[in-house]
Amino acid sequence: MRGLLRHPAAIFALALLALLVAAAASAGLVERALGIDAETLDLAAQLAGPSAAHPLGTDEVGRDLLLRLLRGGQVSLAVGLVTALVAAAVGTVVGLAAGYFGGAADALLMRLTDGVIALPLLPLLIILGAVDPAKVGLPPELFHSELASLGRIVVIIALVGWTTVARLVRAATLTVKVQDFVRAAEALGARPLHVMTVHILPNVVSPMIVAATLSIGNIILLESALSFLGLGVQPPMPSWGNMLSSALDQMYTAPALAVWPGVLIFLTVLSFNLLGDGLQDTLDPRGGER
Repeated sequence: MRGLLRHPAAIFALALLALLVAAAASAGLVERALGIDAETLDLAAQLAGPSAAHPLGTDEVGRDLLLRLLRGGQVSLAVGLVTALVAAAVGTVVGLAAGYFGGAADALLMRLTDGVIALPLLPLLIILGAVDPAKVGLPPELFHSELASLGRIVVIIALVGWTTVARLVRAATLTVKVQDFVRAAEALGARPLHVMTVHILPNVVSPMIVAATLSIGNIILLESALSFLGLGVQPPMPSWGNMLSSALDQMYTAPALAVWPGVLIFLTVLSFNLLGDGLQDTLDPRGGER
């Protein structure tokens, strides 16, 4: 934290993210204060302007825009954070195994990583998002719930989002595994799994944290793009991406429906990138020299 305090932009980003998370978490309190919820329809108040009853106005079917933004923030932030954790876990396992064992295992895992990196990302995600579970032998009823819809997005993005962490962890593992304390543990008979998890992993956590933090912004953008195309979070569950998609028809009559989710996506992605840059400088052992 002392190192991070030397980066005003990262501190500003951290404060902004804390504000966004607190606002999303307060959705239930705001609903009780306004006496409505994010799914309440009021066809008599379609596209209404800001008022005491609706602080940011309403959407095309009379739902409160502020509440939709708060609930959408819960979905978008949750997808970004959970997907980043899953992708970081997969990438860490691949990077540790490749860096520690070397040889054929390293060559196989890194060529797999290179192959995933070479794939066109957005077209691949669109294809995966458009796959009908029933046509691949999966029971369709598993994907009808809101939680299953979010889980599907997490899995789809995590399948291609682990490569950066894997390469960084592998590079750090190659450096750490030749240190004397690792060699001493191996000489005392420690098993490879014990060496990797107890002696190497704590020393390669810094690049993993930085990569995961920087990836959250990209994941939120990808979720927003998929939801914008109708392949991500499905209505009536709100996310900032599908709110942008729903606002297309009202761009000229009610631009606020697109402006607000667009601004929140921009601020969230910018904040995670600034925080990631600050963490990178803070956790870099050569940062003090610069």
